[in-house]
Amino acid sequence: MPKYQPYNRRSITRSPYWSKLDPELREAVDLISQVLPFRTNDYVLSELIDWDAVPDDPIYRLVFPHATMLAGGEYQNLRSASASGDAGRLATTIASLRRSMNPHPAGQLTHNVPTLDDHPVEGVQHKYRETVLFFPRAGQTCHAYCTFCFRWPQFVGDDELRFASADAQGLVEYLRSQPDVTDVLITGGDPLIAKTSTLARYLEPLLSGDGLDHIRNIRIGTKSLGYWPHRFVSDPDADDLLRLFERIRASGRQLAVMGHYSHPRELQTDVARKAIRRLGDVGAVLRMQAPLLRHINDDPSIWRDLWAEGVALGAVPYYMFVERDTGPRNYFEVPLARAHEIFQEAYQSVSGLCRSVRGPSMSAFPGKILIDGTPTIAGERVFALQLIQARDAALVRQPFYAKFDPAATWITDLEPAFSDAFPFDLGVTHSSRRPLDLVGS
Repeated sequence: MPKYQPYNRRSITRSPYWSKLDPELREAVDLISQVLPFRTNDYVLSELIDWDAVPDDPIYRLVFPHATMLAGGEYQNLRSASASGDAGRLATTIASLRRSMNPHPAGQLTHNVPTLDDHPVEGVQHKYRETVLFFPRAGQTCHAYCTFCFRWPQFVGDDELRFASADAQGLVEYLRSQPDVTDVLITGGDPLIAKTSTLARYLEPLLSGDGLDHIRNIRIGTKSLGYWPHRFVSDPDADDLLRLFERIRASGRQLAVMGHYSHPRELQTDVARKAIRRLGDVGAVLRMQAPLLRHINDDPSIWRDLWAEGVALGAVPYYMFVERDTGPRNYFEVPLARAHEIFQEAYQSVSGLCRSVRGPSMSAFPGKILIDGTPTIAGERVFALQLIQARDAALVRQPFYAKFDPAATWITDLEPAFSDAFPFDLGVTHSSRRPLDLVGS
């Protein structure tokens, strides 16, 4: 029975794969992982990475930090601070780098935390009317970390940047006061890093009929299907986990496992495929989602294979995201125009069963902004956009337009077309160039 063996910045040096890295690559892992979280495991190292292709192997780039993740002279500043032996200088440099990376984008701290009886609800975010996010404290790590992860502040040891709750009591009380909520998304980190008995303490209170009949769908966001599929197959409590999932289904609720798959290789091992089959056997619906990432999956054929292989195994393609405006985004971001080209070419090359996928989608302050095309209207090339989820539900599916910019990588890079403002700007014209995180409520 495989045993989960994680590696962090210090322990990775004991892995037999460490010797395969050139000194420059080792230095980058050591330095960057003092700023951004680093964690991997034996399964990722032995089953997913092609070591003959390192450092260009996509899974290697997905889990190992790289010097160019820091822009300009930031890497050299970090290197100098580390070499100085001055702990205070190094700590200041690290803190400054983290603050510059927009640790909580899209209003997570300022607008997403709900209140109950005038007090913030611990470990809860509520951005869209029908869906509440819950961050269990036992799920504030992952089997391995992605280098692009927009939830990186959860993992760097700074309590001021972390969302988490020790129990479900506050969540349950809040949900009873919110009859419009139908979906609860258990997220993190990765909630499936927790033991099943711990996870059950968070989930089972949601299954009662005591004021929670309006909760119809339980979602679990996880990367474990890609990074540690043994969680569903051979871990000591893998069978217990599936029995817990059966109890969710028996309560009359839908169980949606939101699988984070960044590359088709994560679907191709025997244990990964068995994990998917076992989920299907207990009535769970597996949905696939991931951001588009330069260096990793910025090729239409990768997305075509990901969606086609996923559907063949029983997974439902859900989202292609635009890399969010946080962390080392400069390393991973793809221009919006190119993102749409990649999506369109991949979408055109798969069957209708794969075309449940939506994208490219930006999870911005107003909501999920879909790039629907780059048509020419009245002689002007523009981005055709729409909100497929929104803080203001009245804006959902209403088309709007932005001036075409081939270099734009985020909504804040765009100017409205045929109007002085985007529909979510609430009367604030774009000439003010205010960040969208400050516009709205």
